[in-house]
Amino acid sequence: MKHLFFLIAPLLFFSCMTVPRNIAYFQDLDQHQQQLRAGGSYEPVIKNNDQLLITVSAPVLDQQSVAQFNLPAITFLTPGETNVTQPNSIQTYTVGTDGSIAFPVLGKIHLTGLTRSQAIERISRLVSDYVANPVVNLQIVSFKVTVLGEVGKPGPVEVKNERISILDALGSAGDLTIYGERQNVLLIRDNNGTIEYVKFDLTKADLFTSPYYYLQQNDVLVVDSNKTRKQDSKYGAADSYRNSLVYIFFSAVSIIVSFLGLMLKK
Repeated sequence: MKHLFFLIAPLLFFSCMTVPRNIAYFQDLDQHQQQLRAGGSYEPVIKNNDQLLITVSAPVLDQQSVAQFNLPAITFLTPGETNVTQPNSIQTYTVGTDGSIAFPVLGKIHLTGLTRSQAIERISRLVSDYVANPVVNLQIVSFKVTVLGEVGKPGPVEVKNERISILDALGSAGDLTIYGERQNVLLIRDNNGTIEYVKFDLTKADLFTSPYYYLQQNDVLVVDSNKTRKQDSKYGAADSYRNSLVYIFFSAVSIIVSFLGLMLKK
């Protein structure tokens, strides 16, 4: 009986073990200073096929002069009616494959590769030849990232303020599931036709200093499945049920043997 106890006792030990390793984020954070300078760019870079909302304004006396630099409102007639209605949609500029937009009066303006502030500065300089002290506002309205894999809500994440970090994106997607491989998160980025990819380890604090910490529009994050999920995928429902019965059986035997061992000692 004692020999049987020593053979089955390890099963009891491993069946009761939990596996907390590689679950917690930033496990080495205490090894760093209290402050880490975040890497990456705080401003998105304009890319081909981006949709831009650009408006130009000026002091009150120059409103007529500045109107020619703004896209006209979209209006249409509803069939059967004579009243002109204006939809909620807005007109935007599409950055072409050559990296330029067709701007009223000014013609083509190359914007691909510029940050938001650089693009505003370029347009303002060109408009200032016609209007004194113009105010240009630019927003990338097509800014989104996509999160796939082992997260709570996989799919696209809309970005309204043109700034989103890896953690923000994962949080918006419902965080990683318990089956998400925190040491293997893949970022895929399309740099105007050149595919770039990099992997992250969310258990390490050096993520904060990565130049990829802040995402760009159309970035894709893919969270890989851990070994437990991959192992489970090899079995069907019937196999899982049988494995559960085996686990319960050996757990029960372990408990009984442990109890008998204690009784024999007494």
